Amino acid sequence: MLWSVVCWVCCVCCGLAFSEVNTRPIVGLLSQPTEDDQRSYGHSYIAASYVKFFESAGARVVPIFYDTPHSVLHTLFNQINAVFFPGGDSDLLGTQLYTTAHYLYQLAEKANDGLDYFPIYGHCMGFQLLSLITSRGNGKILTHFDAENISLPLQFYPNFKNSKLFGPAGDDILDIMGNQNVTMNNHQYGVSPAVFSSDPYLSTFYDVLSWNTDPENRPFVSTIEAKDYPFYGLQWHAEKPIFEWSPTEAMNHSPDSIKANQYIANFYVNEARKSTHKFSTLQTEQAALIYNYPKTYTGHISSFEETYFFPPYAQLSQ
Repeated sequence: MLWSVVCWVCCVCCGLAFSEVNTRPIVGLLSQPTEDDQRSYGHSYIAASYVKFFESAGARVVPIFYDTPHSVLHTLFNQINAVFFPGGDSDLLGTQLYTTAHYLYQLAEKANDGLDYFPIYGHCMGFQLLSLITSRGNGKILTHFDAENISLPLQFYPNFKNSKLFGPAGDDILDIMGNQNVTMNNHQYGVSPAVFSSDPYLSTFYDVLSWNTDPENRPFVSTIEAKDYPFYGLQWHAEKPIFEWSPTEAMNHSPDSIKANQYIANFYVNEARKSTHKFSTLQTEQAALIYNYPKTYTGHISSFEETYFFPPYAQLSQ
C-alpha cells in the first residue's frame, strides 16, 4: 500500500514538472537594416541560417523588426520565449537597432526580476550589442581585432565547467570546442579581457567563460553568460558551420564541428522551453511566424546562403 502511494505521488509530481516545460518554444529574431548593395531586396533582413539554427533544436521563429514601435514590442515580448541578437555589420550606438535591442533587454531584465524566465542570446554583433547595453552604452569597450573569417578552438577560463552554458555539455563536446577549430569568428571589433574586467558593469553582470586571440596575438573575450540572468553572448558564430556554405569562409563542416555547434542550439532552445509566454490565440501565433515570409537565395551575392528580407514595419502593419 505504501509503495502504491509513493508511486502515485511520484507520477503526479513528475507529471506536474513535465507540464511546466514549454514544448512549443518560439524565439524572436531581431532583424537589422539591409546593407546598401542589397537594399533593393528589402528594408531589413534576417539570415536564414539563424532561423534554421533554432528550428534544428525544436523551436520556431518569429521575426522582430528592428523598426517596430515599443508598444508593439512589449506585446510581442509577452508572447515569445526568447530573443536572439544576430551577427552582422550594422551601426549600433545611436541607431534604431540599438534602441530596439536595448528595450528588449530591459523587458527581459524586468521579466526575470519578476521570476518570469526569459533568455537572450547574441552572436558576434549580438555579443557586442549585449556588451554595449550592459555597459550603459560605453562605446569605448569595443576595440579593433583582426578576427574576420577564422575558426578557432575556445580558450576556456577555469570556471567554465560550472557555467550554465557549458556545465551540461559532455566531455566530448568540451574536448571538441577546446581543441579543434570549430568556433567561426567573423568580427573586426570585440572586447578585450582587460577591458571586460575593468568595466564595472560588465565585470559584475557577466562571467567570462572563454577567450581567444586574433592573428596579431591580441586577446578578446569569446563567450559570456550573465551571473543572475539567462543571457548568453558568443563572439563567434555557432550557426555558420552548420548552415552556411560560402567557399570563401573559413568554416569547419566536420562531424565534430556540427556536433559541438549543434549543442549550442540545443542549449538555447532548452532555455527557451523554460519560458511560459505564449500567444493568446493560435491565429495570432501563426500570423507572427517567419513562415509567412519568403526566403531569397543570396549565396551568389552574400556570405549567407538564404536571407529573409522585410519591408519597413510601417508597411507591414498596414
